[in-house]
Amino acid sequence: MNTVLVLFGGKSSEYEVSLNSAYSVIKNIPKDKYNILMTGITKDGRWLFYEDDIELIPCDKWQSGKCSRAVLSTDFGDKSVIVFENGSCKKIPVDICFPVLHGKNGEDGTIQGLFELAGIPFVGCGVLSSAMCMDKAVTNTIADCNRIAQAKWLSLNFSEYGENKEAFADKCVKELGLPVFIKPANAGSSVGISKAKTKEDILKAMETAFREDSKIVAEEAVDGREVECAVIGNDYPIASVIGEILPSNEFYDYEAKYISNESTLCIPADIPREKSDEIRNIALKAYKTMGCKGLSRVDFFIRNSDGAVLFNEINTMPGFTSISMHSKLFEASGIPYGELVDRLITLGLEK
Repeated sequence: MNTVLVLFGGKSSEYEVSLNSAYSVIKNIPKDKYNILMTGITKDGRWLFYEDDIELIPCDKWQSGKCSRAVLSTDFGDKSVIVFENGSCKKIPVDICFPVLHGKNGEDGTIQGLFELAGIPFVGCGVLSSAMCMDKAVTNTIADCNRIAQAKWLSLNFSEYGENKEAFADKCVKELGLPVFIKPANAGSSVGISKAKTKEDILKAMETAFREDSKIVAEEAVDGREVECAVIGNDYPIASVIGEILPSNEFYDYEAKYISNESTLCIPADIPREKSDEIRNIALKAYKTMGCKGLSRVDFFIRNSDGAVLFNEINTMPGFTSISMHSKLFEASGIPYGELVDRLITLGLEK
């Protein structure tokens, strides 16, 4: 049997989301096919090899269980996690890593680079595609270059912020209109995102966004429906049915995703088949264009005024509990959660 090392937690604003995703993954990995190892990464970046009850993971009590300091061996071909215990260390062989990590230091290409250095196969997108998809300004630039329709947008670096914030706010109003969304370029799960309705709101939103990243993106607010498509695969990816989000808040922010129980997911979305096929095709185009492997979730708007499909973003490690949108979309497409996890591990080994 292959040995899977599941990584959870992480030095990220999405630490808590990762705990819940990883719990679902660990619980549903086929035990007759894989040996499971677990390593948690704390909020301050410490790696701890975990050998205790998985029920302690989602409630964030896992660090009170049996933990040992650990590192991934970067000796290429060693393919092991090194565990330090009682003044000694031991190498435990690993066949594949499953980084159930969201946001920075997990979904941005950094840990994928570590896996590449270590020569260990892993689940999900590679270094370049992870980095490109994480940075909204880069993603938007590549979408524009490949004629993937999206909302109008602008970006600003922190080094330009001090001198140009008033001018940038004016440019947002002039070129994007009001309201406008202000986002950190590199942050996940809508962390640091604000909907600005006035120039003053834009200036405040810029402060909020720059607390999360050194680059921000401003995007035109699209009056439309929010829909999502899940994709899995390497060279020959497949797209799921389409799902629609009816957010409990003014937009699908962190609270609407993970705290409030009032947001509604409609699977499949109540849209014509031709529109569904159009979205699936664009999702596959975006997935291939960005060089994605393993899995991603691609988000869109359907503009109310003309029905145009507008690309919003692509997430290379979306929320991954059994009730998250990605897994529910594939469940509705005929691939239940346990089988989906198994397929992702197989795809990682095939890479």
